[in-house]
Amino acid sequence: METFDRPSPYENFLIWGVKIIAGLLILIFLGIHFIVNHLLAPEGLLTYADILAYYQIPAVPIMEVGFLIVVVVHALLGLRSIFLDMRLPWKFTRYMDCFFITAGIIMITYGTWLVVRVVQLGRSG
Repeated sequence: METFDRPSPYENFLIWGVKIIAGLLILIFLGIHFIVNHLLAPEGLLTYADILAYYQIPAVPIMEVGFLIVVVVHALLGLRSIFLDMRLPWKFTRYMDCFFITAGIIMITYGTWLVVRVVQLGRSG
């Protein structure tokens, strides 16, 4: 009978630490996002024009891309941990890692492209 109280051989302290740090960064980014977009905004919500102007501040796109990165990393590492808890075969785990890395790169690339596009729309309008 297999016991499930031992740590997974595919998850080390570094990966666990990245998950924890990403979770803390999410709380910080989410707090800033909530304050700016809901407490400081007139009527509690930014308009489309407000968002385009807001994204012209150089720190904003950087912060938004940082938020995107930590959310994607934290979410995918969390999903990976769930699958690792199932004690799936090693070969499946390797394919799963490749899938999560590829999916993360695609999500971060697409999200970054959207942020750049919003910045460009603000400059042209």
